[in-house]
Amino acid sequence: MTTQLDGQVVLVAGASGALGSRVARGLANAGATVVLQGRDRSRLDAVGLGPEHTRTTGDLRDPATPGDAVQAALDGHGRLDATVYAAGVVAFGRFDDLDDDVLDELLLLNTMAPIRLARAAVPHLPEGGALVNVSAVVAEHPTAGMAAYSASKAALTAFDAAATTELRRRRIRVLDVRPPHTETGLADRPVAGTAPRLPEGKDPDAVAARVVRAIAEDERDLPSSEF
Repeated sequence: MTTQLDGQVVLVAGASGALGSRVARGLANAGATVVLQGRDRSRLDAVGLGPEHTRTTGDLRDPATPGDAVQAALDGHGRLDATVYAAGVVAFGRFDDLDDDVLDELLLLNTMAPIRLARAAVPHLPEGGALVNVSAVVAEHPTAGMAAYSASKAALTAFDAAATTELRRRRIRVLDVRPPHTETGLADRPVAGTAPRLPEGKDPDAVAARVVRAIAEDERDLPSSEF
């Protein structure tokens, strides 16, 4: 079974990021109308999609922002068929060296915001709609020196697994995406600590293309082994 992306309205949270922007362009190339969400309008414009694709700005740490983004999709297009959560932050270092502000940011952006986006979107999604959340390989393999980050991503993956069951009767699909380390530059911009020496990451173009294919082909789980 495949999803016809042509004519679908898809909200991409974190659409100005290295991965989110590529996913947004891939969805648009497949015929979807994309609602691009991010903090900076100029960066959303730089993604390069035309005016038919809506922009909406806001800080996803704010509890109101996910709902505002969903409303922007409804106001702009009258419908919403899927969401993709591609925002997030990383922190390095022992968990007992991380202060409360860092812990809060990890959980707010990596866990709470995608749950809030799902909560806001689900009442408006049709049968066959989808929630797509980008978790990370650390949800499968929690990593020392990244314990808090691993926990924030593992929590999202756990949410996706349970939400899959909760939404089954409504025929809303939940796709959990757990890519390996990818060369998005995120590791160079941690909210705390310094990245350890990492192996060369995956090509973000290839990762984004695989995510778009998973959306189009109605996949329900995209583990690290699929990249």
